[in-house]
Amino acid sequence: MKNLTYYLGVLILLNLNSLTAVNAQSLPDNIDISTSASGIVALPNTVPAAYISDGFVKYTKIVCPNAEAIHFVAQNNISDAQIIRARTILEFYLTDFAGSQYGNDKTAVTNTMGVNDATLLLLNGSDNGSNEPNVPGQWLFEEEMAVEGHQWYQTNDFDNHRDASFEEILHLMHDMGIGVDGTNSTSNPALPAYQTEIRNAQLNANSSNFAIWPIGADGSDPGIQNWYNELDLENSLSQEYLASVIDAYYGFWDPWTDDPNTSMWGIYISHNRSEIQTEDTMGWAIIPKFFSPYINVDMIIDPSFNGIYSMTFNTSSDYTSKSQYLQHCYLSGSNPSGLKGNYQYNRLKGNNADNTFEGMKGHDRLDGQDGTNTAIFTGVFVDYTVSNFSTYATVADGIANRDGVDTLWNMHFLQFNDQTVPIRLQNTVGIEKFYDEPVEVSLFPNPANDQIELQLGEISSKSVVEIFDLNGRRLIIKSFQQSQNLKIDVSEFATGTYIIHLNTNGRTVKLKWIKK
Repeated sequence: MKNLTYYLGVLILLNLNSLTAVNAQSLPDNIDISTSASGIVALPNTVPAAYISDGFVKYTKIVCPNAEAIHFVAQNNISDAQIIRARTILEFYLTDFAGSQYGNDKTAVTNTMGVNDATLLLLNGSDNGSNEPNVPGQWLFEEEMAVEGHQWYQTNDFDNHRDASFEEILHLMHDMGIGVDGTNSTSNPALPAYQTEIRNAQLNANSSNFAIWPIGADGSDPGIQNWYNELDLENSLSQEYLASVIDAYYGFWDPWTDDPNTSMWGIYISHNRSEIQTEDTMGWAIIPKFFSPYINVDMIIDPSFNGIYSMTFNTSSDYTSKSQYLQHCYLSGSNPSGLKGNYQYNRLKGNNADNTFEGMKGHDRLDGQDGTNTAIFTGVFVDYTVSNFSTYATVADGIANRDGVDTLWNMHFLQFNDQTVPIRLQNTVGIEKFYDEPVEVSLFPNPANDQIELQLGEISSKSVVEIFDLNGRRLIIKSFQQSQNLKIDVSEFATGTYIIHLNTNGRTVKLKWIKK
């Protein structure tokens, strides 16, 4: 229970500190971050002197709709990836969740945080008492900031590097935006009705001798009982309860093996999302009223990462209990790596190395960025329709509920289950087999009702086109000369999928098209 003791000992300071942000030491809203591609700049020496003496050297912000700013300041050991991730997590919390009762429009929460000068303090090391800042704000320590793809994140090192980012940043939004009822709270809560529901869920969790949260506060664990009493005095119970629910909801405690039935060091009854639904029904009910089930912002993959980062749950990779709830990711740094999506719509982006991308289910957007990049698909080549639209291409899976329709940018190869083919994103439509001199071919429209048209680039001989059904029967054979467009009447074809063989220059290119 060493980690629980540490956890209980520091929360009081963290929560009280975040509520004192509006004072003469507030940061100005007009610090210019536009000069940096990452939005991270050196903290200007014109800010209040306390920030400089506290060792803060980096700055970024979120600009609110009311032109106020939510501030992030970091000490020198905090990496840019850690800063970007912290900012992105808050952006996720503040992203509208369409159709939800309280999160459909989060403008008021964002603006309120700006008015209240909400500030996240990113601090070197761990909270061992030697690095307590004097400026107001929510604390988050370096060793509790595990960036996706970093060793701390991948190995789930709870003892030394437990990821507290989602928890502490949630506290900042809860205290300074949503608002808390009672004492030690701001005077301008954005969502008092939602806080009432959170409070009721917390009170329910405290009932029946704290059967749901915090387990042990009934006196069976004096340390937890004392912690609970301190939280009660400072009016932080609802914030800590909500953070426990959120951490379990997004899978952060699923890899924790000390107690596979609880989370948050054993004080919350549910270990993961599915258990919340049955064990804390009121907690389960409040989440979708504000929070999206998937983390639907672009999350950075740490530049140290090298391998395939997966967002598909796999029991052999514990980190995927967390990453399965991500929706969009991008590689940073310069290591050749890969991204594997999940069953949601994924937006995956590469770095400046040679990368691979596998969207999985859903209509995904894959951007290789720099390097020589490969998109990976589940089925064989003939199952897909590839359309090339100058600077981007689409790859449509003809098999339902598999790969969907992916849109590609900066991609050089398409890897299917039976073959890998190159693709050149230029002013042609089509796909090329792997030859020293690729054949350029356009097929449109696809799908088609009455007529399809084939157009070749530069070729040196007559071409032959054959159309087959999926049983291998040849239905049409036609020939045409170089640079000639070939129009084929398909009005009498039955609805379905067909394969076109284009034979030119001694080579064969296969294309799939669909008759409506």
